[in-house]
Amino acid sequence: MPANFATIVTDSTRAERDSLGDRQLPDSAYYGIQTLRATENFPISGLRPLPTYVEAGVLIKKATAIANGELGCIPTELSQVIVQAADEILQGQHREQFVVDVYQAGAGTSHHMNLNEVLANRGLELLGDQKGNYQRLSPNDHVNYGQSTNDVIPTAIRIGALLALDRSLFSALERAIAALNAKAAEFQTVVKSGRTHLQDAVPVRLGEDFRAWARILSDHLRRLKFAAADLYTLGLGGSAAGTGLNTHPQYRGRVAELLAGFLDLPLRSAPHLMAAMQSMAPFVAVSGALRNLAQDLVKISHDLRLLDSGPLTGFKEIQLPPVQPGSSIMPGKYNPVLAEMLSMVCFQVMGYDSAIALAAQAGQLELNVMMPLIAYDLIHSIEILGNAIGVWSDRCLIGIEARRDRCLAYAESSLALVTALNPHIGYLNAAAVAKESLATGQPIRQIVLAKGLLSEPELAEILDLEKMSALPD
Repeated sequence: MPANFATIVTDSTRAERDSLGDRQLPDSAYYGIQTLRATENFPISGLRPLPTYVEAGVLIKKATAIANGELGCIPTELSQVIVQAADEILQGQHREQFVVDVYQAGAGTSHHMNLNEVLANRGLELLGDQKGNYQRLSPNDHVNYGQSTNDVIPTAIRIGALLALDRSLFSALERAIAALNAKAAEFQTVVKSGRTHLQDAVPVRLGEDFRAWARILSDHLRRLKFAAADLYTLGLGGSAAGTGLNTHPQYRGRVAELLAGFLDLPLRSAPHLMAAMQSMAPFVAVSGALRNLAQDLVKISHDLRLLDSGPLTGFKEIQLPPVQPGSSIMPGKYNPVLAEMLSMVCFQVMGYDSAIALAAQAGQLELNVMMPLIAYDLIHSIEILGNAIGVWSDRCLIGIEARRDRCLAYAESSLALVTALNPHIGYLNAAAVAKESLATGQPIRQIVLAKGLLSEPELAEILDLEKMSALPD
């Protein structure tokens, strides 16, 4: 047995040795000595790696085991058991074995070795051998053949982000866009007062508000997909510093091909592996697109809360679905809880974006050691934002109702109607009419007629709310 590894098995524990010495581990654990040391060194947050991130790393290990087996770099028997162990994890088994805190050793070495050790020890079991017998199946020499934390982790971030976007955020955004467009059609004939600076403005259609929000989210979906396209380029195969040290010449292309097949995505090996390993720019771009989306979602969620404010002392031009009681002391109160939840998630995404930007610029020379933070914050941002939008769409947007009478009453009483009179009686005359209406409570139409500024038929034509609120073709 190599001098740097030894295994002693007892009834309930086993001993493993690394370059720092011997340690006892529970024999039931698939992780090994390096993972154990990491759990001792980093009792920081209690946060464990996201399941999507684990899945991304296991997919990489499956692809590398296949490629290295095909290329004769590791024995076929070992390649097969590594793949079998990987498939078990991908099917949901052994997930409790990934135990390293999110805030850990730079670059993600601890999490990476957690992956390698779990696959090696489960592989040993499949071979009928004892966990920890790394002479036969090694986390480093076999599971990790031709790889480094430095190329595996940025690749796992790419794949994890792509998985999260496809499974959560893209579909949730599409549902929200569809819900908003459906409400736009339903509310197209509802005229309401527009508001700028939170003051009365010219009439608009409630349906066009919803259609505008749908268009805003559609534009964000396009931007997100554009940013995500950079994630298709993989630095896997660069090994420790981007030179491909200890890899087979055909390895990088074959691994990219295998991963593309697993995910049905146009993944490709980077034209310059060192560049792909050093720069975190693709992650910053996706995070920036998420932040941009979050900012508009906050605006939309706040608009919905304003429009639903009341019921007697606010706008109450719409009714959001009451999904739960709103107060522990005030009976009959319902709050816009789903819009509030969405804003809180968006604030978290914006905070994560700031952390990602700081981490991305903190790399030095051939490596960025802040990748564990980027991995968690980026994938978590995508997943919580997708979940929040999905719930908001399904439990809030599709159930919104218009308070048509309230909308019309505000539209007809708005002093901003005088804006339509500007071309006909002039700005100063229109301002005088508005001032008198506000002071006396008299309707705008009555004042204009009393002053002889326009005839009744002319006023009826000019102050037609339907015509005033229609968008140009």
